[in-house]
Amino acid sequence: MTPVVQTFDRAEDDKAWDARVTAAPGGHILQSWAWGELKSRFGWRVERLGLDSASAQVLYRPLPGGVGSIAYVPKGPLLDWDDGQALRDWTAAIRPLTRRQWAICLKIEPDLEDSPGWAETLRAAGLRPSPQPIQPRRTIVVDLDAEPEAILARMKQKTRYNIRLAGRKGVAVRPGDEGDLPAFYRLMEDTARRDGFAIHSQAYYEAVHRLFVPAGQGRLLLAEYESRLLAGMVAVALGDTACYLYGASADEGRDLMPSYLLQWEAMVWAKERGCRAYDLWGVPDEDESALEAGFAQRGDGLWGVYRFKRGFGGRLVRTVGAWDLVFAPVRYWLYNTVVQLQARGSSRRGAAEHAMADGADGSSAGKVSLPGGKAGG
Repeated sequence: MTPVVQTFDRAEDDKAWDARVTAAPGGHILQSWAWGELKSRFGWRVERLGLDSASAQVLYRPLPGGVGSIAYVPKGPLLDWDDGQALRDWTAAIRPLTRRQWAICLKIEPDLEDSPGWAETLRAAGLRPSPQPIQPRRTIVVDLDAEPEAILARMKQKTRYNIRLAGRKGVAVRPGDEGDLPAFYRLMEDTARRDGFAIHSQAYYEAVHRLFVPAGQGRLLLAEYESRLLAGMVAVALGDTACYLYGASADEGRDLMPSYLLQWEAMVWAKERGCRAYDLWGVPDEDESALEAGFAQRGDGLWGVYRFKRGFGGRLVRTVGAWDLVFAPVRYWLYNTVVQLQARGSSRRGAAEHAMADGADGSSAGKVSLPGGKAGG
């Protein structure tokens, strides 16, 4: 019997969709209704599909020259991963829908921890490891399922010191509103210029705020000292997990450690709204021994990112990464060749490094680019 696929394409479906995502094991903010709305305003087409107990928000991006599109499922699909047949049923049902959009491949990035077992499950469903990941594969997740003092106690001593130092020095953190967005964007521009990474347009960050903050799924936090804006950040949350998405800091005042206090206040906000985990969103994809060596010996670039984030304690997590279901092998090969050439000609940080939220200064980087536009946050 052909599986029945339910679509969620009306504005009034938003609460039903988010309830479905929240109830699913591993439901993630990148599968939320608001995230789909955000991407639909900046060059992506969105389909939200339900199949029995499986769900997937699929993003489509047209490729240049009319050669097709990329279908992408960030942090999904959402299904019973312990049931290998569930994934095979899902791929069989979604294949004709994505091919109808002339997709050369379907790229998925499940929110599953890396293991040979999950890799075998994905291969058995016809997927292959993707040479072009979108989201950072490795991150640090802080456990919020404890009292605040216990969470602080698990942090590195220097991080605790810096959080308290910011408070003692008079840095104050407050929630931002829409009127603060121009100032926040100026911080983003300053940080991008200083650290050499790409950012979105001001309209993009305004859309993030309007879609997530009034609905209680996001928070803009600003750190100030004597009425001067020192740093800002955006965190979002769905279900029991909050994520650090974007941040920036001024050239001056970093000795007051505003970014440390911002992250702590974001964790407090997340815990108060019922979250049990806080995802710091991306560190270099190196094994733990290499990361610890970099932590001890280097403070530049992305090692500075790792040093900053590692200080908050948390658990180093590596996911299974990106996997592709290929529909058009020749066009798929051409697409990957073009992206690889783009990466070779990219800035000193490189396309893969741009997939990480650069939290060393409270700043953020863009995501890996697809031809025709950015795919990630």
